[in-house]
Amino acid sequence: MKIDWATVSSLATAGGTLVLAVATFYSVRSSNRAARSAERALQAGLRPVLFPSRSQDDVQKIHWADDHWAVVAGGRAVLDVADGIVYMAMSIRNVGSGIGVLMGWRVAPTPERPAPTSSPQQMRSALTRPDPKDFNQQSVDIYVPPGSAGYWLAALRDCEDAFREQIIAIIQARESLTIDLMYGDQEGGQRTISRFVVNQHPSSDSEWIIGVVRHWFLDRPGPR
Repeated sequence: MKIDWATVSSLATAGGTLVLAVATFYSVRSSNRAARSAERALQAGLRPVLFPSRSQDDVQKIHWADDHWAVVAGGRAVLDVADGIVYMAMSIRNVGSGIGVLMGWRVAPTPERPAPTSSPQQMRSALTRPDPKDFNQQSVDIYVPPGSAGYWLAALRDCEDAFREQIIAIIQARESLTIDLMYGDQEGGQRTISRFVVNQHPSSDSEWIIGVVRHWFLDRPGPR
C-alpha cells in the first residue's frame, strides 16, 4: 500500500495545531484567573469600610466653613441647631485596608430603621439600598485613613426647605436619625453606602451615639 505522505503531513500539522490551540486556551484561562486574583487582591488592599469609631478614640474638633465649631468624641455624633442651620458630624473609623474618600450623604428620620416588632416585609423595606441620586455631594474632601479614626460633617442650611424643619423637630425631640454615607477608595472605585443610626445616649440628654446597620456595594456584588 502506497502511503500518501502529503495527507499524513497535513494530519500531523492539524494535530499539532490542535494541541497547540488547546494548550494556548488553558494557558490563557490560567492567566485570566491569575489576573482576576491579582485584581481582587489589589481591590482588597484599596477597599475602605466605615464603622463608628471606638469610645477610646481621640476627641476631634470639627469646623464648618461658617466658623461653627463642635467637639465629637469616639463613637459619638453631633447634631447642633444654630440660627436655623442644622450642623451634623460623626466620629467614624475606617476598618478597611484602603483610604476612604467620602462622596455624599443622606439623612432621614429613623423610621427607616426597623423596630424589633417589625414584620419581615417591613424589615426588608427599611433596609432597602437608597438611590445614589438621592445623596447630597460633600462640599469638602474628607479622607479617612485605613485603620484609623476620622469624621464626617455636613449641614442643612436652606431656610425654605421643609425637610430641614422636620430634621430640626426630630433633633429637638431627641429622636433617632438615619445617616447614609457614600464613599469609595482613593481611585474613585469600590463605591459603598454605609447606613448609620444616631440615637440619644441612654444616660445623657446632650450626647448622641452612633451605630452601623448595613453596608451596600455599588460597583460589585455584595457579601449577602
